Amino acid sequence: MAHKIILDTDPGIDDAMAIFFAFQSPDIEVLGLTTVYGNVPVTMSAQNALTLCELADQDIPVTKGVGMPWVGPESGYAHFVHGDDGFGNIDFPASKRELDPRSSAQYIVDMARQHPGEITLVAIGPLGNLALALRLEPELPNLVKGVVIMGGAAFVKGNVTPVAEANIWNDAHAAEIVFAAPWDLKMFGLDVTNDVPFTLDFLDELETKNPKLGGFVKKSSQFYVDFYSQDRDDRVCFFHDAMPLAYLVDPSLFEFTRGHARVSTDPLNKGQTTVAPEGSTPSPLWLEAQQIDAATKVDHDRLRKLYIDTYSY
Repeated sequence: MAHKIILDTDPGIDDAMAIFFAFQSPDIEVLGLTTVYGNVPVTMSAQNALTLCELADQDIPVTKGVGMPWVGPESGYAHFVHGDDGFGNIDFPASKRELDPRSSAQYIVDMARQHPGEITLVAIGPLGNLALALRLEPELPNLVKGVVIMGGAAFVKGNVTPVAEANIWNDAHAAEIVFAAPWDLKMFGLDVTNDVPFTLDFLDELETKNPKLGGFVKKSSQFYVDFYSQDRDDRVCFFHDAMPLAYLVDPSLFEFTRGHARVSTDPLNKGQTTVAPEGSTPSPLWLEAQQIDAATKVDHDRLRKLYIDTYSY
């Protein structure tokens, strides 16, 4: 039986690769795309999601969500990673499809009520939409099957600050709300996503297996590869956002550490995700924190094969 998911996203080059993976997988049913600011402003994020749906011939709802952090001023955007258009400046024609009129948070709540216990929320951008959905419906953790996110850095350094990963740093207060909720949360952070570089040969193979969708990923990724290949001898990039989706298809790809987790909202350490493994601390402040499963290892070769095989469908 396919996993019913709502995919919360800020497309984004690696978001595009992940979204196509979800669309292609026979094990995943994407009910809708909810969009959030992050890699790009939220209006562009929503437009890009519509474009990806049209390219993939997917007629599903797309909603526009939060465009600001839970606390503080508007964030800067990762134009130096994803380009000014979020797609590596390839000037791809924008879809003329219409957005669903609901907010992303309201859509999440509506669908969770409609399909109680069936939906997995997959969040691959900042967590503002999930935090707002929790405010709209405090029973949300009892209405969804679980939450899998791309974000954080449990036992490795950050990529925006020495301690923080971009998605969590972008909306640390929202992330703390999401991490504190009593649901089954699995985190795929830099511990695993930065461990698997993807070469140009991988992009070539994606295009060969699926000229339409893989070709889009290859073309848009050239800008992305330029960013990641600075100060390296090889040309690579990292498809962070597809890993939570790969987990749904094949959980055996990953190893996890279970522990109590908190997100720092302190200005100096904003967005730091700290995981205290079970039995590692007697501190009440930590023992009261919700437990999550943080991915710490991934089978590189099998993960690559899963991506390629899925793009072949």
